[in-house]
Amino acid sequence: MTTRSRRQAAAWLLIGGPIAVFSVWALVDNARLFLLTLLNGLTLGSLYFIVASGFTLVFGLMRNVNLAHGSLYLLGGYIGFTIAEKTGWWLLAIAGGFVASAIAGLLIQLLILRHMQGQELRQTMVTIGLSIVIADLLMWAFTAQVHQMEAPSLLQGPIRDLPVIRAYSAYRLSLIGFGVAIGVFLWWLLARTRVGRMIRAGVDDRQMLAAAGVDVNLVFAFTFMLGAGLAGLGGVIGAVELSMVPGEDTRLLLASLIVVIVGGMGSVVGAAIGATMLGLAETYGLAYAPTYSVVFTFVILVLVLAFRPRGILGRAER
Repeated sequence: MTTRSRRQAAAWLLIGGPIAVFSVWALVDNARLFLLTLLNGLTLGSLYFIVASGFTLVFGLMRNVNLAHGSLYLLGGYIGFTIAEKTGWWLLAIAGGFVASAIAGLLIQLLILRHMQGQELRQTMVTIGLSIVIADLLMWAFTAQVHQMEAPSLLQGPIRDLPVIRAYSAYRLSLIGFGVAIGVFLWWLLARTRVGRMIRAGVDDRQMLAAAGVDVNLVFAFTFMLGAGLAGLGGVIGAVELSMVPGEDTRLLLASLIVVIVGGMGSVVGAAIGATMLGLAETYGLAYAPTYSVVFTFVILVLVLAFRPRGILGRAER
């Protein structure tokens, strides 16, 4: 066994051993609480993945540092809430939140980040400033009150007669389906389409792609717009469960950063794994050790970086 294999085996034993022991104890002690927390963790992880998948495209794949991503989440949520309140159409709210954040992201890319390609420090400082400005404008427009959107009529109420847990929110359970659908779409887009091949080629060798006659700026603008739109989509979906309030942008930005780092830069599947781990760590921490719940997230981050510095599915830079 090589040194690398021994390190990986030690990592899995270090992480998986305590988890297995805890799972057995928790199931025996209170099976309903354990399974309910499991569902809560998976649904929260799905929401994190929806938001972080856009961050994966922008930061992990394109290497554009957009720390205004959380503000785009908040923007999409507020726009979706307003549309739903005025029209009562939840699908229209989803579309409105996606489009609003996508347009905002496109403007950020074309007017600002396009002129700072490869200048990570400048991108960081500028997008931090943008996030503060956007958050303040949203607070001015929508006040600091908590806004919460109603679930669509088809997903209101609980699903009953489930084994052990008996009943569970239909809307929360649907988040898993949303996450899977978006994950499959992004995998198909990046791995099976011409646009996806151009995106990956542009990340690997921008000059060569431009020499082949492809408008690299247009490809990158499309990618950035899609990533920003996914943040807005996540904002509308999250407005039902998490509500919209100043500060949620910072929380979702931090979650997206952790997901991308843990899962691996530019990997959609890695983002799904990282989001699931983060969602489970948060919910189990709150259920079984609320005083120390925030610690579990950073324990995962430290362990992954210690044994997999590029993330679980990260790849070496070319």
